[in-house]
Amino acid sequence: MTVAQARSRSVRTVGIPLILLVLAVFLGVPNLQGQSQGSQSQTQAPANSQSDQDIPDAPSTVQPPAPKIPAATPTNPQPNQGTEPLPGANPPAKQPQPFTEPPPPKMPPVETVPEGSVPVHTSKGTPRNQLNPAENLYKLRVTTNFVQIPVMVKDSEGRLVEGLLPRDFTVLENGKPQPLTYFTSDPFQLSVAILIDLGMSDVAVQNVNQTYAALIGAFSPYDEVSVYTYSSTVSQAVDYTGNAKRLAGVLDSMKVVRGSSSGPPVLGGPLGPQPPMVNGMPVGTNGPPPIYTPAKTAHVLNDAILRAAIDLSKRDPTRRKVIMVISDGRERGSEAGYREVLRVLQTHDIQVKAIVLDQGALPVYKQVEKIHHIWGQGYSDILPKYTNATGGGDVFTELSRNSIEEAYAQITSEARNQYTLGYSPKAIGGSSAYRSIEVLVDKRGLDIYTKSGYYPVPTVH
Repeated sequence: MTVAQARSRSVRTVGIPLILLVLAVFLGVPNLQGQSQGSQSQTQAPANSQSDQDIPDAPSTVQPPAPKIPAATPTNPQPNQGTEPLPGANPPAKQPQPFTEPPPPKMPPVETVPEGSVPVHTSKGTPRNQLNPAENLYKLRVTTNFVQIPVMVKDSEGRLVEGLLPRDFTVLENGKPQPLTYFTSDPFQLSVAILIDLGMSDVAVQNVNQTYAALIGAFSPYDEVSVYTYSSTVSQAVDYTGNAKRLAGVLDSMKVVRGSSSGPPVLGGPLGPQPPMVNGMPVGTNGPPPIYTPAKTAHVLNDAILRAAIDLSKRDPTRRKVIMVISDGRERGSEAGYREVLRVLQTHDIQVKAIVLDQGALPVYKQVEKIHHIWGQGYSDILPKYTNATGGGDVFTELSRNSIEEAYAQITSEARNQYTLGYSPKAIGGSSAYRSIEVLVDKRGLDIYTKSGYYPVPTVH
């Protein structure tokens, strides 16, 4: 091979790779430009990002970095720069303002005029104050009758019977059965009016005075008690109270009160009511001596019960109302009659319970009273009538102090622990006529004590 051939072969050998390299470079320039533009677009910061000035420097190993204080903005002023704001800071949250109620509008002055001076015209143009005043433009009818019946049930030995159920009772009003809508055997709080007869003999009054401690102890702290005294007049010693100390103080002050003198009245002698006598003839007169008769002392039992019943009718209706009479049972000279007093008692569901003392508790006196009314002593059969008609039970006839104290406890126990039945009767034309009541128990050998009837409340229009 000649030298010229060798050079030509080496040129071809070197030239081909060189040409390929130039082509590769030429073809790769656009790709590199695209990649350069892509990387430049990726590394380009967004328009709303922080500037290079906001990027904190790397911490130094020599001293801690100084805190970066952002520039003040209108919504974030710096403490040392007045009200200049910090850039890029968020506005503070708006604080809620407290609600203040606007003041009410000022009311115009109100001027009143006499009734009927300004005519009020109706829809027809007629002045209303010229209409017939008796004409009712609107009527409202309300029926408020609800009959509540306390019932006391005893066995043949006089003990209270417990455990009865509503199905054991039958209530008849004017002979017709009534469906029960209320039944309970729970004890009731009491409102009690105590009537003490000061017209009894002094021995009986002083005997009662020694039992006042037991009388107070017969009541619970939830009861309320009032005390009345009567003879020829009625007076209230203490108003209704549940304070035992106050009640005891009033009763202790009554221990000095004396009863009536015992024995027959004095008609003759130096202490008699007649003038001086000479030879059986009054001094200074020519005629025969006058005849003197003892004065008839009033014993107003009816008036006392009526006064207590009216006061009791104003007490809380949820309480059981009782009048406890401590007397010899005589009635004389009252302005109120038995029937009108009984109507008040039955209208307001008031029971009468009685303790008869002195001569009224003597068996001989009671037997004589049954045969004929004792002249000058009044009637002594009033109290049993009251107790039987109001459901109070039998009258307690006691003579000794111990028996009187036991009667106190028994009366309050019977009044508090009774069956209470209730029903709503059918209105009969708004009539307020008396209606009889009869309660039956479906068991034999039991005594039933309840009121004999009631007067319905008139219908309100």
